[in-house]
Amino acid sequence: MLEHEIKSKLLTIGNRKGQTVYYAYPKSQQKLTNEMVIERIVRETSLSAGDVSNALISLSNVVCDAMKLGMSVDLGDLGSFRLVVPSKMMDTEAEVTVRDALKNPKIVFTPKQKMRDAANAVELSIDHPKDGTTTEPGTGTEPGGEDDGDHQLG
Repeated sequence: MLEHEIKSKLLTIGNRKGQTVYYAYPKSQQKLTNEMVIERIVRETSLSAGDVSNALISLSNVVCDAMKLGMSVDLGDLGSFRLVVPSKMMDTEAEVTVRDALKNPKIVFTPKQKMRDAANAVELSIDHPKDGTTTEPGTGTEPGGEDDGDHQLG
C-alpha cells in the first residue's frame, strides 16, 4: 500500500497567487533492497545467492554497455530502457552542433503491460490528520492514478 499525507503550500505565482492549496504527498515508500531481491529469487528458483548476485551484476554491466553504445535494452516482461537526447531549438542550421544543441542524455524506462498492471493494482490511501481518518483505500486505476508508462531516470 502507498500511504499519502496531506500537505499544504502557499502559491506565489499565477492566478491563485496567495492561495493555500492542499495536495496528497507520499509518505516514505518501503524499499526492496538488492539483498532482498536476491533472497527472493533464490527462494523461487534453483539458483544460489552467488549465481543470482552475479546475474544481476552482469545485467547491470550489459545495460550500461548498451547505453554507452546508444542502444535500447528490452528486458522481457519488465520493460525496456532507451536513451533520449533532447535538443535545443537553434536559429540556424549551422548552430545545430553536439556541443550547442544537444542536452544531456536521459534514460527512459518503459514498463511492459504486466508491470503497469502491477502498479495499477497498488492500494492507495490518504491520512487525514485533523480528524484522524484515512480515506478509503483505492487503486491506481482511479482518476488521477493513470500512468503513461514512460519514466525518465537520471
